[in-house]
Formats: sequence, structure tokens, C-alpha cells
Amino acid sequence: MPRPSAALPSHARVVIVGGGIIGCSIAYHLAHAGCKDVVLLERDEITSGTTWHAAGLMVTFGSLSETSTEIRKYSRDLYARLEAETGQATGLRQCGFIEVATTADYLEEHRRISAFNRYCGVDVEEISPHEVQDLFPAARVDDILAGFYVKDDGRVNPVDVTMALAKGARMQGAKIISSVSVTGVTKKNGPNGDQVTGVTTDQGDITCEFVVNCAGMWARQFGESHGVIIPNQAVEHYYLITEPIDGVSRDWPVLEDPSHYGYFREEGGGLMVGLFEPEGKAWNVDGIPQDFSFGELQPDWERMGPYLEKAMSRIPITLETGIKNFFCGPESFTPDTSPIVGEAPSLKNYFICTGLNSIGILSGGGLGRVVAHWILNGKPDVDVTAFNADRVQPYQNEPAFRAARAGESLADVYKCHYPTKLPSTGRDAMLSPLHDRLKAAGACFTVASGWESPDWYAPTPEEAVTGALSYGRMHWWPYWQAEHRATREAVALTDMSFMAKFMVEGQDAGAALNFISANQVDGAHEQITYTQWLDDDGLLEADLTVTKLKPGKFMVVATDTMRGHTAHWMKRNIPEAADVTVHDVTNDLCQINIQGPNSRALLQAITTADLSHEAFPFRRARQIEIGSGSALCIRITYVGELGYELYIPNDQAIEIYDRIVEEGKNHGLKHAGLAALGSLRLEKAYRDYGHDLDNTDNAFETGLGFAVALNKPGGFKGADAAKAQKATGPYRQRLVQVLVNDPEPLLWHGEILYRNGVAIGDVRAGSYGHTLGGAVGLAMVEAKTEGSNEAVTPEFLRTGTWEIEIVDKRYPCTVSFAPLYDPKMERIKV
Repeated sequence: MPRPSAALPSHARVVIVGGGIIGCSIAYHLAHAGCKDVVLLERDEITSGTTWHAAGLMVTFGSLSETSTEIRKYSRDLYARLEAETGQATGLRQCGFIEVATTADYLEEHRRISAFNRYCGVDVEEISPHEVQDLFPAARVDDILAGFYVKDDGRVNPVDVTMALAKGARMQGAKIISSVSVTGVTKKNGPNGDQVTGVTTDQGDITCEFVVNCAGMWARQFGESHGVIIPNQAVEHYYLITEPIDGVSRDWPVLEDPSHYGYFREEGGGLMVGLFEPEGKAWNVDGIPQDFSFGELQPDWERMGPYLEKAMSRIPITLETGIKNFFCGPESFTPDTSPIVGEAPSLKNYFICTGLNSIGILSGGGLGRVVAHWILNGKPDVDVTAFNADRVQPYQNEPAFRAARAGESLADVYKCHYPTKLPSTGRDAMLSPLHDRLKAAGACFTVASGWESPDWYAPTPEEAVTGALSYGRMHWWPYWQAEHRATREAVALTDMSFMAKFMVEGQDAGAALNFISANQVDGAHEQITYTQWLDDDGLLEADLTVTKLKPGKFMVVATDTMRGHTAHWMKRNIPEAADVTVHDVTNDLCQINIQGPNSRALLQAITTADLSHEAFPFRRARQIEIGSGSALCIRITYVGELGYELYIPNDQAIEIYDRIVEEGKNHGLKHAGLAALGSLRLEKAYRDYGHDLDNTDNAFETGLGFAVALNKPGGFKGADAAKAQKATGPYRQRLVQVLVNDPEPLLWHGEILYRNGVAIGDVRAGSYGHTLGGAVGLAMVEAKTEGSNEAVTPEFLRTGTWEIEIVDKRYPCTVSFAPLYDPKMERIKV
């Protein structure tokens, strides 16, 4: 039975809702950072819900994200020192960890991950099947190609480590109170949106400055009660524990075999066999019962039998041993298998940390540190673009979507993570007005933030199938190549309706946007400006365009993944008294990009507007008539060619599209998808926020200083920091373009760059440059000569011997600050 709760305080600076490992870690880190006025409220007992039944793996291997890897490393190191600090054991056993590869594709995936993890400081060693068996004698290794061994990884006791964090938090002054149910939050209205002011509970109210939702699988329904979207969903998660087995040792490493759906470790003298089956199942989509605490779910033997048998075949002795427990308990998963972390865009000072996708224990320590820093400093100190809470969308909260996608998210944990792999569930959430036309044109669709968008085009609709996935050239390579070349040599049409689009209007719109933007965006009307948005420390918060349509009316366009963040940043940074309204028009306007040397001739044939260079220069924006419709036509490019973007009301989109396609027959028009967009933009070294730029970068190290108007009258947000950054150049790290000299290997993401044999950078985004004749990408490199003031300069690039590691082999490569394709922009301004 839960013990009676302590008396509730009437006020706290921070109230944390939920006493699992995440909530306790945040309380611990807040208190250690000097914020003593912290109250954690748990409706039952600490660890109830999910934490108590976690498998307790403590693994640093496995991610191609620097942020995620550093969070895991920090967690392991924290758990290693907690017992000495608190006197509470954590159960950490650094017995080692082995990931095995049984197919060529898994082998390539793990080798790519290993190279990146080693660069991040994880001591990964590739070992032979014989060495796998030496370390884990009960394993069958006849089909194993290699193992990937981290000797310092292992396991932890989830309950013990959570109790240690809770004790450490209390020792620093935080209050942790059980048997209190938080029933809601209080908030106040403000010109820039609502702000949280406290929580309501079944035992009284607490006023506070910050609320942190760490309610685990209850986080979604708790958030819904006050209008916050948190689309995590509980799914069934299984593991089996055998009776004791002679010879099994606590010193055996944790073994993971994704091809057999299983992970294995010692437990009570026997073995735990954990499962991530290829077809997961959601649990209680309508809502998690409020009284479910230390509960178990009835195992579905019929559904899980074949998966369990396959997993156990990796350790044959488990098939001959009695079963002590076949456990099923709920775990919380998100639509993209990334956690949901950060401040809610709809409610100021309301933070979220949930949806851990079965990695709550191994990342709990590090995530607690990140969230505590974010709360106390008003910003994170790591790249959060992949898991920021402002990325989620309302459609992801729909029950049918969650039911289907959550099961797929669990299944994806152990599937090979091909770079072009797409979700199969929850599709068709948002469709362009042109969807049926594009499908008839042979589009094979990918997903762009819920939008169905063409990735590439087949000769016929019947051939527009994904086919077998690979790390190499897939069957659609020639289609992609043809689209790329058509854009360079003739003209291509790309549907970009998924881009985030906002109309910003009002008497003060120009001044407000000019303050938020680092570039001068409130100049002549009918002009588009490329700009960054900076925080007060001069770090990047957005990379986008602002078009001044007329005095008092602007259009802001950002990449699809930053739709929520862009809206959030405007909402929080437009002055409270300003006469400004912001309307999200993403779903109202179809966007068609016409790019390539023949783009002007094509459009000129279907409009009476004068599109000559003199009348319609680069960066001009003007409404033009096309047939009986009209479009906002902007002369701009994201592929490095003469080109235009057309923003069209949805009800006019099909007519204008049809006219473009018909006239396009005279100009070599080809449809092009997002694969071509990616390869074209990387040949031109154009940036993409959330991929090759993030919130830890500044404009000068990323080569974007040209878009920062340091002398702009009136200044801008982050101006002082930006001036100081510019003054410190040349810089120890820089974003550079990379071209692999050998035409065969491919870049995807995370490949390691070497200068004179020293690893100094990683590829943030990669593709294939069909014009340049090799794989191409953008990489952040850092001068790492110990004890020197060396910087990444043109001479640094020119004098080094440069190589890039791709699947355990190094290839010569070319690096450059300037774009390797058309560095003088001669093809654009014609």
C-alpha cells in the first residue's frame, strides 16, 4: 500500500509530475544546479508505471546522434558514481555489451554506427564470432558475421538507480512526495500566449514557475487536459526469465541480436530473453487507467510464440530450460521513436520529458541534466532539433494513428535502419492538392512531417514501388539521376507544399520580423530575404526566408520539420504590445517549384508578366496570372539554378499545375522528387536546419555570416553575441562541403572525416552529386591539434590530406568552404 504523503507545500519554483527515472533525474539535476525549491509529485510510489519493470540495459552503443550518444555516456558515468554520493546502490554492472550482425546489411549498419560512436568516445571493438562465444558461451554463433563489443557498457537495476537519484535530489533539498495525484495545471493568459502558474492535486494546489510533465505513459492524457499535444502511446513489451542455468555467469555481457528480435542477459542465475518483435501492439489507446501502477499485462502466447522461439534459438539452452516468468508490461513509444522533450509551444514554462521508446534507463541520467539546464538557463546546451517537443503535430494524437504507429515504432527498434526506410502506418495524414496528379505521373511518395511528398518518379505509376531497401544503389537510382540532370540541364517541377508557411501582418510586422531576423528583412517590398534567427547567445534558432509582400505584410517560409519551432519562436519573441498577427497558412497554399535553365522560358509562355532578368531579378516576389488563376511567384532557388517558387491557393493549384505540365513538354520538363532536391542542394552546399544546422551552431562557423546584417539600424536579437563571434575568427570549427573522389561509395549521415590521419569531423547530411560525380555532403570539422591556436582556414583545408571513412574503409575526398558547384552563382543570376 502507498504510504501517506508528506504535507504539500503551497509553492515551489519547479513541480515535476511523475516519479520514474526521468522525473527523479530532473529533480536531482535541478537540485545539484542550485535550484532547491523543487517538488516531485508521484501519484503512487517512485518507479511505479514503467520504470520498475525495465530491463535495465546500460548501453552507449547504437546511435548516429552525437546528442543521444553523449546523453548515454553521461548516464553511465553518473550511475557509476551515484552510490558513492548517496550510499544507495544502483546495481550498475559494467559487464560489457555485444551487438551481433548476421546479415550484410546489419553488418554495414553496425560498422557505420561503430565508426561514429568511436568518434564520440565510445570504445567499440569489432570482434569475431569466436570471440562472441568466448564472452557469451551459451550463444550460437554459426550465422554471426561479427560482434560489436563495448566493454564498459552493461546493466543497471532500474529501481535502485531511480532510488539513488531520488535520494541524491533529497540530499540537495528537493522534495519528493508520493501518493499525490496531479489533476491539472493552472495558467494565466498573456499577449504572447498562456503561461503555467501551478498544479492542482487531489490534496491541494501548488503555485509554481515551472511544471515538468514526466508522467510516462500517462503524459499524453495529462497534457490533453490542458491543451498540450504529447503523442506518446503505450505498447506491449515482453521479456522472459528462465529458471537458473548451470554455468551462466553475472559477468557475461549483455547480448543483442536484432535479426532474432532479442536481447539477452543474466538474471537470477538464469537468462533474461527480451523481445522487440517485428509487429508491436498498442495497449489502451483510449487512455491508461489511473490506478495502473505495478501492474502486468496478460501475455499473448499465440502472437508472441514464433518471435520468442526465434529469439531463444540464439541461445539454444533457453529452449531446454524452464520458464520462471513470461512478462508483459507497457512501454511508451512516439511516432518517430525519438523522445518528446522541451517546453510546450502552447504553454510557456510547461516542460515535457517523456516517450523514451524503451531507452529511459540508459538515457535517464543525461536527459535529466539536459532538461534541468534548459529550465534554469532558458535554452538547451545540446542539439535538440530531433526531439524538441515543438515538432509534434495534432494529427499524431489521433487514436487510430497512435494505435497503428506505436506498434510500428516498437518493431523498428530492431529492424535494419536503412537511410531511406519509411513508416508504413499512419500514412496519407496530409495530402497536397496535386497528390492525384503526382501519383499519376509516377510518384513514389515519402513522408515529410506527415505530408505525402514524391521522393522520386518512376516511368509509370505501377513501377513506383519502394522495392528492397539498401545502403547502396537502389533500383530507382537511374530515375533519381535523370531528375537531377533534368534540373541542371532543362527544367524540373517539384511539389513543395509541405514547407512551413506563415503570413505575418500588422503595422509593426516589419519591425518585429526585423528584430527577430539577423538579416535586413524590412527593406524594399516584393523582395525575399534569406536569414537566420538567433538566440541571445548568437546561436541558430531558424534558417528560413522572409518575403516582404508589401508594407505590413510578410510571408515566412521554413523547412517542414521546423514548422512548430518557427511558430513558437515568433510567438515568444514578437513584442507583447506589437500590432502583429501570425497566421499559419501551410495547409492553404500549394507550393510548386520550377527550377532549371529552361524555367523562365516555360513560365513566360503561360503568363503575361514580364519575367526577364531586368524586370524580374533574383529575389523578386510578385503576384502573376497564370490562366484564370494567380500565384505568388518568387525568383529564388534551393538547387543552384535559375528558378522560381509558386505559392498558389489550393483551389487554383490543379489548373496551374496542368498548364505548367502541358507547356513543359516544349521545354524538357521533368518531375523531380525530394531525393533530387537533396542531391542538388548538397552539390550547391545549401544548408538545411535540423540536418546540417542546429541550435548549438552560430552563423559564422556554418558559413552563413553573409546573411547576418551586423550593422542593421536598430540591431536584432543576438546582435551583440554575433558581433563577438565574428570578431573571434578564424574559427576552430567550420561547416565544409565534402566530395568523395571515388565515384562508388555513398554518403548518408555520420561518416567520419580525417585530416592527416586524425578524425576531426562527421558528415551531418549526405547524398550523391550526380553532376559532381561522387558522394557529397556537409560536415562539421574541428581543428584538434593539442595546445595550439590552429583554426579551420582555407590553408588548413588546402594543406591537409583528407579522407573519409565509409564502412571501415577510407577514401580520399575534397573539402571546401565554397560550393563545389557553381561557386560564383553564375547559373542563378541570369
